[in-house]
Amino acid sequence: METDSEGKTAVGDARHAEKMRKKQAAQAKIMANKTREQGLLIVHTGKGKGKTSAALGMVIRAIGHGMKVGVVQFVKGAMTTGEKTVFDAFPGNVEFKPMGEGFTWDTQDRARDIAAARAALDEVRRMIADPAYHMVLADELNIALRYGYLPLDEVLAVLTGRDEMKHVIVTGRNAPEALIEAADLVTEMTMVKHPFRSGVKAQKGIEF
Repeated sequence: METDSEGKTAVGDARHAEKMRKKQAAQAKIMANKTREQGLLIVHTGKGKGKTSAALGMVIRAIGHGMKVGVVQFVKGAMTTGEKTVFDAFPGNVEFKPMGEGFTWDTQDRARDIAAARAALDEVRRMIADPAYHMVLADELNIALRYGYLPLDEVLAVLTGRDEMKHVIVTGRNAPEALIEAADLVTEMTMVKHPFRSGVKAQKGIEF
């Protein structure tokens, strides 16, 4: 004979199962007309940490599917990162090019920063034009745009002129409105709390 507690549990389980069946049916109805595949222009922006980390997660997923990915870093490059070591182990899947020289307040040379940004954009352009690449990551491109190192119109032409099945990811704070408008997927990282404000420096495995 069931106790009152067991009866309530059975009723609760049955209600949950029914709720999930309805949810499954509703989800199936939503997914029924989601049949198209296309290359996406993806933007990760905002003041919170995780823009590049999320993009590199997509790169890892692409590697797992045997896809070829090009990664161009516009600001980073002055220090060794853990991701470069990992991607170097997959030379057939990833071309990883850190082409920055650090933040502009470190270089203190606008002409040099513009030249580095131009060289990085040329690499992004090459990878987007090459059908061998399934995905291209332009890491911290938004920083170069914010400081006016590259013409926005030219950058948008490069990004939107891609093959219809090619994915392109752009990261960095302060994504311009025109880029957000052109993108298919935009995520804004919001900072709620960061250890840097408590005196904790950038650490291996977390920031680099």
